[in-house]
Amino acid sequence: SLLSVIDRCRTPMGKRNIREWIIRPLIDRENINRRLSIVTFFFNDVNLRRELFTLFKNIADIERISGRISLGNANAKDLIALRESLKTFPLILELLSQEKVGEVSHITDDWDSLIDMTELIERSIVDNPPFSIREGNIIQGSYNEELEELYSLTKDNQTWLRNFENRLKEENNITNLKVGYNKVYGFYIEVTKKNSHLVPENFIRRQSLVNCERFINDELKGYEDKILNAEERKKELEFNLFMEILSKIDSNRGRLILMAKKIGYLDTLLSFAVVAEENRYVEPVIKENNELLLEEGRHPVIEGNIEEMFVANSIELNDIDRRMAIITGPNMAGKSTYLRQTGLIVLMAQIGSYVPAKRAEVGIVDRIFTRVGAQDNLYRGQSTFMVEMNEAANILNNATKKSLVILDEIGRGTSTFDGLSIAWSIVEHLLTDKNLKCRTLFATHYHELTNIQALYKDVVNLLVKVEEYQDTITFSHVVAEGKADKSYGIHVAKLAGVPKAVVNRAEIILEEIENGNVDRYGLPKIDMRVVKKIKKNEALQTSLFDKPKKNKYKEIIQGLKELDINSLTPLEALNQLQMIKGKIRDKEEESPEP
Repeated sequence: SLLSVIDRCRTPMGKRNIREWIIRPLIDRENINRRLSIVTFFFNDVNLRRELFTLFKNIADIERISGRISLGNANAKDLIALRESLKTFPLILELLSQEKVGEVSHITDDWDSLIDMTELIERSIVDNPPFSIREGNIIQGSYNEELEELYSLTKDNQTWLRNFENRLKEENNITNLKVGYNKVYGFYIEVTKKNSHLVPENFIRRQSLVNCERFINDELKGYEDKILNAEERKKELEFNLFMEILSKIDSNRGRLILMAKKIGYLDTLLSFAVVAEENRYVEPVIKENNELLLEEGRHPVIEGNIEEMFVANSIELNDIDRRMAIITGPNMAGKSTYLRQTGLIVLMAQIGSYVPAKRAEVGIVDRIFTRVGAQDNLYRGQSTFMVEMNEAANILNNATKKSLVILDEIGRGTSTFDGLSIAWSIVEHLLTDKNLKCRTLFATHYHELTNIQALYKDVVNLLVKVEEYQDTITFSHVVAEGKADKSYGIHVAKLAGVPKAVVNRAEIILEEIENGNVDRYGLPKIDMRVVKKIKKNEALQTSLFDKPKKNKYKEIIQGLKELDINSLTPLEALNQLQMIKGKIRDKEEESPEP
């Protein structure tokens, strides 16, 4: 596809933007030239392109992250990705603010590096947060005083317990006293049974074991409550703080989206510059008139997918003497390629891209109308020909003088004479209707259409040349002025692998038809089997007035010829008819037909 050829974007915003531009190309010359001027600067400065592309690789999908933030669905990793993306903004501005890149001043003049947003995320979110925003450990402790205290409680838990244990040993002279934690009983003070007499009165027994007793006092109980509640409070507080951060970022969503659009814009134009260098594209000249000049134009998709050298061709259209080009030539010669590459080049020019040609002057078109290929719409009851006519009707009803119309094989879905009549009428309508008279490329196998050039001065005939030698043909794919006299369809059938017997028979029949050697049924005289069958069928339906084989009705026919109908009364006419029927019956009884 065209997109696969011109898309070298590094950011998701650029990739979406280039699709949007292809769908909605520009029709304003100033805006097209603005894009082209930036592509030219990027094209001429390889180092700048490389530095910008390196930065763009670090930019995440800002638009989608912004959308998740707005919906409250973002997680902490999204904010880290956003932070890393925003860090590139000042660096991009520094590169674009150089004097030599003045063409991007309309982008840099209102550039917003979003420093405040970067700093907010920098000081609030930890560097490697988990995906969940409800399990804690996503907000830096220093961001909030209460959170810092809770972090301190959970992180300094072992330090407090060790200090508490040492103090109890000294105060109660119990050297083997221990302070521990059990998931069932919580915190405890453990004393061996031989030292249980040294336990002070404020110790409350919590558990008795074989060799020791476990106690708790008010101080440890208070710390236990504080620690257990701190973790839950910490998770709750972090979630609330995180949602506040999302709200602050979302309040600046407009700034964020604006910068995402700028990044996508730059990324797309950088892609155009890279593709132009890789594929030898040139900058098109955009005009307001109805001219179209493509010198040595090439199909951007096909040339990248074939091993041999693509054959370039030129096209020139205007509204004076080359408004319409009627293109003839054999199947497989390249008519459809020629039509489509013209449409694609015009499209590329109007999205602000360089184009595959040696020189290009493009008069802006308001729409590109195409009628190409063969397809049906059977689930809606539309045959191939009906689809073709629907598309043709859409073109004739909606095209304007500024449009580019590309027609490939109009009228081929019906009989030859019907199709030729429709094609001829459509061509005349495009040339004469005051609301149309648009630039048109019309490829056809109806060679009779080339005679229109003698009727209208703004028609030019083009043909795709082939070289014929004995029974073979070679496609040159070269388009030149002139008209073809045949389509070489049988040669194409041969190339496709159609059985030799079929091809040979087709050649014989074609020769008979082209030489006018046909009978009154329009069939080649060589096929006497069909002729005999038709004659036999007609003989089985013998009319009363056909020449009889044995002349047994001669007297009856002579009598009918001599009968003066105008002088007969109705009753006399009925009597004559009854008499004729009787004579016929008598003849059939004498010698009945087999």
